[in-house]
Amino acid sequence: MPPPLLLEGELFPSSPGMLHRRSRRHHLMNRQIRRCSASTFFLIALTASYLSFRSFFPSSSSYYLRFGYSWDRLVRSSASPRRDSGISVLVTGAAGFVGSHVSLALKKRGDGVVGLDNFNDYYDPSLKRARQALLSQHEVFVVDGDINEAQLLARLFDSAQFTHVMHLAAQAGVRYAIENPHSYVRSNLAGLVTLLEACKSSDPQPAVVWASSSSVYGLNEKVPFSESDATDRPASLYAATKKAGEEITHSYNHIYGLSITGLRFFTVYGPWGRPDMAYFSFTKNILQGKPITIYRGKDGVALARDFTFIDDIVRGCVASLDTAGKSTGSGGKKTGPAPYRIFNLGNTSPVTVPKLVRILERNLKAKAKVIAKEMPGNGDVPFTHANISSARTELGYEPKTDLESGLKRFVKWYMSYYGDSNKGDTNPEESRQ
Repeated sequence: MPPPLLLEGELFPSSPGMLHRRSRRHHLMNRQIRRCSASTFFLIALTASYLSFRSFFPSSSSYYLRFGYSWDRLVRSSASPRRDSGISVLVTGAAGFVGSHVSLALKKRGDGVVGLDNFNDYYDPSLKRARQALLSQHEVFVVDGDINEAQLLARLFDSAQFTHVMHLAAQAGVRYAIENPHSYVRSNLAGLVTLLEACKSSDPQPAVVWASSSSVYGLNEKVPFSESDATDRPASLYAATKKAGEEITHSYNHIYGLSITGLRFFTVYGPWGRPDMAYFSFTKNILQGKPITIYRGKDGVALARDFTFIDDIVRGCVASLDTAGKSTGSGGKKTGPAPYRIFNLGNTSPVTVPKLVRILERNLKAKAKVIAKEMPGNGDVPFTHANISSARTELGYEPKTDLESGLKRFVKWYMSYYGDSNKGDTNPEESRQ
């Protein structure tokens, strides 16, 4: 049996603001087979075109500069488990919100962890560097690189024998797709395929656990959302890329014998979170006395989300790794059927956005200046609600943190990290609700 997880309260420093300043100084279902929708085929075609186009260009010269004996030694050391029967995990997006928490939880219980992150500027990279500094304190080596770099991935798999891959790197956000659609194709489709190619060619093949999204439920009106529900009406490009990702991973499972587990996250929040999320930017603007925008659905109905605290998500991720069956391929050749699973990871208790604001007001001891608007047609959906019965049965998943408790912990972290500056990098008009 793996040791119990040490989660957010035990993993993170009591004064993260000091870590933040220091890092800145250093610049720092279940098996399902469904027909792909027309949009899915289109996105897969785009991915193939992108990969073909990219192959004409040489790799970055940084590839030749970063590798060497010291680099290999760092990778091998970080990937080596420190407990009997420990696993060795490559975590993509390791400097991200969920990735940093999962990496720390695995390392704390004695597993081997190597991170990979490209530190892009979708939101403030200094926050990602601060997470990287924290990971480094716990002897987790994070490689500065991109999942689209096939040579880098091949070198990583040559340097360490990963038993598992936790794929959390992605272009997130619903509304940003209107501004920069190609980034979603590059990260969520081309990057996924490049990573799966590396996994299927590895010998032995790792089991793959990856982040899909509750956004795949799209315009579905049946609640709560179940893994068996139709997911062929995405409401955003982001959702369409995640749905296409589920189809792509299924094909690699079927053809190459990769063990695949997809996790549909429901509105994850908590300390060290993403500044583009509504709860984060609301906190910043309430403290600064700036207005926040709350969107309403049809007929003035309040939007509702199945807010899920980061510790609960981490438990689900780790349980998925622990229960993932082995891949059955060898050097890209399948020798038998391998598991293909999809799970919802949510809290099962949707809360309206106005209620979230009231909880923040109590914790911040400040009144929000609210601007109410009709929800624009930019890809957001009016509600989310997870059915987690499959995750309960197969993973032992049971969310433990309600929104009141979780936001209290988030506010405590936020005040410690940003101090009196109350800085942030998001526009309240652009925050995802």
